[in-house]
Amino acid sequence: MINVSFFAMIREHLGCENIRLEYEGQHNISDIKETLASRGEEWSILTGTTVLAAVNQTLCNDQHRVHDGDEIAFFPPVTGG
Repeated sequence: MINVSFFAMIREHLGCENIRLEYEGQHNISDIKETLASRGEEWSILTGTTVLAAVNQTLCNDQHRVHDGDEIAFFPPVTGG
């Protein structure tokens, strides 16, 4: 099982804060994004290039390996000033 959380405008757009996915051999973050995007048009927001991901609270790229039991978070770029 993979725990997936959504933050900021992504959470608002999807209307949910987190979900649990059955681990089905997804190999990386890109695979998770594609799995979620197949749920419907609103989920395609995750395939945008500006969506950041973290696995087990560590920022990573779309090629990062995913394992059963991981916690994944998706969030928009953060700016500060």
